[in-house]
Amino acid sequence: MKFFNIEKTSEGKARAGEITTDHGKIQTPIFMPVGTVASVKTVHQRELKEDIKAQIILGNTYHLYLRPGMETMQDAGGLHKFMNWDLPILTDSGGFQVFSLASNRKMTEEGARFKSHIDGSYHMFSPERSMEIQRQIGADIFMAFDECTPYPCDYNQAKSSMELTHRWLKRCIEWTNDNPELYGYKQRLFPIVQGSTYSDLRKISAEVISEAGAEGNAIGGLSVGEPEEEMYRITDEVTDILPKEKPRYLMGVGTPWNILESIGLGIDMMDCVMPTRNARNAMLFTWQGVMNLKNEKWKRDFSPLDEFGTSFVDREYSKAYLRHLFVSKEYLAKQIASIHNLAFYLDLVKVAREHIIAGDFYEWKNSVVPVLRQRL
Repeated sequence: MKFFNIEKTSEGKARAGEITTDHGKIQTPIFMPVGTVASVKTVHQRELKEDIKAQIILGNTYHLYLRPGMETMQDAGGLHKFMNWDLPILTDSGGFQVFSLASNRKMTEEGARFKSHIDGSYHMFSPERSMEIQRQIGADIFMAFDECTPYPCDYNQAKSSMELTHRWLKRCIEWTNDNPELYGYKQRLFPIVQGSTYSDLRKISAEVISEAGAEGNAIGGLSVGEPEEEMYRITDEVTDILPKEKPRYLMGVGTPWNILESIGLGIDMMDCVMPTRNARNAMLFTWQGVMNLKNEKWKRDFSPLDEFGTSFVDREYSKAYLRHLFVSKEYLAKQIASIHNLAFYLDLVKVAREHIIAGDFYEWKNSVVPVLRQRL
């Protein structure tokens, strides 16, 4: 069973493919909803599968390790069974969360010692420990433990951090090779390219990661505050080096236009909290542009939420009603908006895939990106 199969390559780098895991197939390019603590915020698993059409979701190693904890996770039989999700799951390594706790962590060659944001207790994540936890969680795709540098980041810091990530990768691979899966299905390790916004470092890192021979590769350390143009430049340079026959995952990206531009640069997989986080703040993404549902202009707009939307909320509720729910601080507002945004993101990559297969992706992308960016 081949893990990744490329079905169509466009005139540029964009490609349509299919990833095959033991929990099902994933058509690429794909957007992956983020389910940090075994839940995509405000959304039922049934809605994720049947209405949003999610093909793979994310879990977060740091958060799941702290709560519910690995004893509970193993007793449940892994994250799939714990949250009743039978499609593919990807876990991050916990690295990004640990390193975002700048004032509450200590870095060494061994790993990162950090203080829990829940109860202040101290914990240690090493490459081996991150791999062990991700084995216990049981995701189909899991990430190597890396250090994610902030932006801006000076050259020497970026270089030493990248080199540490490479040394940690060797330990991740060794532990993974020595310790079999727990739940009877295949898990695949993706290493992560680092190097901040420095082209020479990114080139070195992409070459090291390519040589590791993993079944897929990720690009980390972007979408952390750098200008969009820098993100696109680095992505373009890195995808020139990463193996073409393996899936490429751009971590933490992004807006609808970021997603389309990244697909055009050869990215196959993306994730971001933006569709759900922005939804909870009344920001909706649509094919016509971006809507702020708290604006007065929607107060008496009784038209469907989104006439081009693919989810039931787009047909069953009006703009005026959703605005009313937000103004009234009703929980249902966040749920409706989250379902809409996630369904839109999944529709976005589905349509992008159709245009790659049709052979007119770049022409379509260039016409639709300015519209997506509009404020309605």
